[in-house]
Amino acid sequence: MKFSTSAIAASFLALAAAAPLDPLTSTAAGPDPNAISVVSLTTGGTGCPAGSVAQSISSDRTTFTLIFDSYVASLGPGIPITESRKNCQLNVHLHYPGGWQFSVFEATYRGYAELAKGQTGAQKSTYYFSGNSQQCSTESDFKGPYSSDYAFTDRVETESVVWSPCGIDGMLNINSQVRLTGDATKNGLLTTDSIDGKFTQILGFQWRKC
Repeated sequence: MKFSTSAIAASFLALAAAAPLDPLTSTAAGPDPNAISVVSLTTGGTGCPAGSVAQSISSDRTTFTLIFDSYVASLGPGIPITESRKNCQLNVHLHYPGGWQFSVFEATYRGYAELAKGQTGAQKSTYYFSGNSQQCSTESDFKGPYSSDYAFTDRVETESVVWSPCGIDGMLNINSQVRLTGDATKNGLLTTDSIDGKFTQILGFQWRKC
């Protein structure tokens, strides 16, 4: 069983004076999507300790998948309160063509939740670029009784877009967490099994020249 969690959003560095472009116009004018690459991925946190995350990066370096072994929040009799919240810091080193900026990030979260009546589960993600104070967060809440798998994909709305660094590689930081609250006399479980992130134009990137 797994649970339908929330999603995800993106935080991108903006040029304050630049006007937003129409998504179709900017996408059509963008660079070859194969020029976008994931250079490296690093993880850390109670939900993704060393050795507990498997990584796979596609040969064209535009798609990455993470499989978590320990990203489980639990609640119930005899379970320490510290187990009710788990987090993971993901750092994605991106490389993209000089002279371009991108906006819009899309990712898919998959997992499982089993919540008793009186329990609430939540999944929250915060996105930002290193060296930039701007960030964006999304959160989804689920109320027990709930027992199901989940798979959720989310994209930043156009009006919420901010832009990636211009002319340099960008380190995208994604801080996620899963947590359970409520009746601790019953057992509850919330997991994040995988995160698929696709850095491809076809999935809705907007591009503009610096």
